Amino acid sequence: MYLKTLHLQDFRNYNDEKVAFDAPKTILVGDNAQGKSNLLEAVELLSTLKSHRVSRDRDLILETEDNGQITGNLERETGLVELGIILRSQGRRTVMLNGQSLRRQLDFLSVLNVVQFSSLDLDLVRGSPERRRSWLDRLLIQLEPVYAYILQQYYQVLRQRNALLKKARSSFQGLGETQQKPSISDSELAVWDAQLAVTGARVIRRRDRVLERLAPLAENWHHLISGSTENLELTYQPNVKVIAPENTRLSALSPQEVQDAFLQKISTRAIAEQQQGTSLVGPHRDDIVFSINETPARQYGSSGQQRTLVLALKLAELQLIEAVVGEPPLLLLDDVLAELDLNRQNQLLEAIGDRFQTLITTTHLGAFDSQWLQHTQILSVQGGKIGPCF
Repeated sequence: MYLKTLHLQDFRNYNDEKVAFDAPKTILVGDNAQGKSNLLEAVELLSTLKSHRVSRDRDLILETEDNGQITGNLERETGLVELGIILRSQGRRTVMLNGQSLRRQLDFLSVLNVVQFSSLDLDLVRGSPERRRSWLDRLLIQLEPVYAYILQQYYQVLRQRNALLKKARSSFQGLGETQQKPSISDSELAVWDAQLAVTGARVIRRRDRVLERLAPLAENWHHLISGSTENLELTYQPNVKVIAPENTRLSALSPQEVQDAFLQKISTRAIAEQQQGTSLVGPHRDDIVFSINETPARQYGSSGQQRTLVLALKLAELQLIEAVVGEPPLLLLDDVLAELDLNRQNQLLEAIGDRFQTLITTTHLGAFDSQWLQHTQILSVQGGKIGPCF
């Protein structure tokens, strides 16, 4: 797939800018806070309908305007596709495919596939479990767009169940110690328990399945980048653990087996959940553990090892998306080369080659090999204006 043009109207600090990408690799050069990352964010939105930087559409629109728009023309093996998003400071956004507004956002997802690598991704290793869950979920949505709906279902049920538990907790706090503490209706909570187990099992099995495919790719890349001196291991740590035969993946178990384990754990945490007023069981508490030579990378990995790990993950994402989708995704590199030493830069640039369309932001061109630059489109970004770099 190849993004041919991108049109930004009242998006971030862009008033009305259109850019045509005429080479497999495009470098966006400019000082900080000029709009380079904003352009990559627009491409990310055309792919996943989400920004990894903000959650409100209001923050994506030029300050003086009420609406903003992103339009992209994409060339795929099946033909040309036009993607569009109208953002509103008040009201719901509109997503469009070939000029037609879509009722279901699900139909928009995975038309454009991207892998983004920025300095923020270094928190993938040393950050919170939520950061790793979000990374895995974004990858899953690109591979299996229906997963966005599955995840939405799960969190809807989770919010309803938490509201019920919070109500029970409030009633506990309003009673004296001598009074018997009331409990919420067992039958009422059981309904939400069952729904949480059903929707949660779908999330768990899909997360396990995608990691099963991603792990060997990432481990191979890591072995290569480290000069065959380090071994990476990715381990899924679901909050709900299922007793299964040795070497049996969660994704290989039946949905019912995972649901039964889910309900069993809920029963053991029932009192604690009512006391704390929140759900303590489910995939919203999952984690992914990265180990290098059998040592947890989060606590003991050096800065260089953590960078190698994230680079291996991103290259594995590219490889997996291409294998599943059947076309190479776009690669977005947001000021990340400065974070990598020369060896890792070379590994990344060699792996990219001309195989993946790549958009790169940087403050200077000194990190790039002169021969590599000869086959690259170089654009200048200054104050929300895009033009050729001379």
